[in-house]
Amino acid sequence: MEFSFDEKDFVSCCGSTKFAKDMVLASPFSSLQHAVSVARDVWFNNVDVNGWLQAFSAHPQIGNTHAPSVASEASAHWSKGEQSTALSTATGSSLQELSQWNARYREKFGFVFLICASGRTTDEILAELKRRYTNRPIVEFEIAAQEQMKITELRLAKLFSSTEDISSKIGNYSTAKKAEDRISIISSHVTAASESSSGKPIHHPARTRPPITTHVLDVSRGSPAAGIEVLLELWRGVQPRPTFGATDGGSWVFQGSSTTDQDGRSGQLLSIVEDVSPGIYRISFNTGKYIPNGFFPYVSIVFEIKDSQKREHFHVPLLLAPFSFSTYRGS
Repeated sequence: MEFSFDEKDFVSCCGSTKFAKDMVLASPFSSLQHAVSVARDVWFNNVDVNGWLQAFSAHPQIGNTHAPSVASEASAHWSKGEQSTALSTATGSSLQELSQWNARYREKFGFVFLICASGRTTDEILAELKRRYTNRPIVEFEIAAQEQMKITELRLAKLFSSTEDISSKIGNYSTAKKAEDRISIISSHVTAASESSSGKPIHHPARTRPPITTHVLDVSRGSPAAGIEVLLELWRGVQPRPTFGATDGGSWVFQGSSTTDQDGRSGQLLSIVEDVSPGIYRISFNTGKYIPNGFFPYVSIVFEIKDSQKREHFHVPLLLAPFSFSTYRGS
């Protein structure tokens, strides 16, 4: 089965008309995963700076549910849902402080503070806003574009969920990593430029969340996957790193575990520390329990944190379907 949507549907997912037109041209899509893969390529490789700014302008200020006039009805409705956790945890004083920092952010960068707010409290969002306020404009512009892509992916899932159930229609596919590769390249150049221009390493603000986080999206249902058990481990042994096909030389050491909440986000897998231990990590998901008749009894993702990255944040999301999955490094 193939899926096609109108330009207005894609504008509701991402407020860039260039993005929407290119998505229509790329239609139909065989699955949600196919649409997400194309959307990443379009957003990061086809849409220009003006298109990015147009998409940013379709979002309301965090803490304010009144959508801009350019936003579609569906976009405005989704924005309210995405901010529901923040609004439910807000107080009068925290909303006032958030409003003040939003104004400072817009004055400095020229666009609204953008963050994938789903499942985040007001305090978490405010802390992230303050942290990102210290960024150079070129750095922050790229971060905002990444956050827009996260929001777009969630909204594409909602768009697909409004059609008939597609769980039995999703097959195996190969996901191009073109968008993520481009982000990594841009980020490395930006970091290098920042360090060379200042003559000293970039200052990393204090953490407000654990250094390793995850969330799971059930692409067959078009919604977050709640109730999935998550396990985080670190490689320790005689061998400095696990070797493909080897059965000895070390073992995986437990670091933390949790279960995803209603927003598909895991609880705290690690303590909030300034410097995360460098090494090889493995994050595993009990997918067999969540999808008893699925293909994967569990899914494990192995990744490395280098010594030079010990103050960075590592977000390892999982896009899950009964017979396929994909992941990427988020922020």
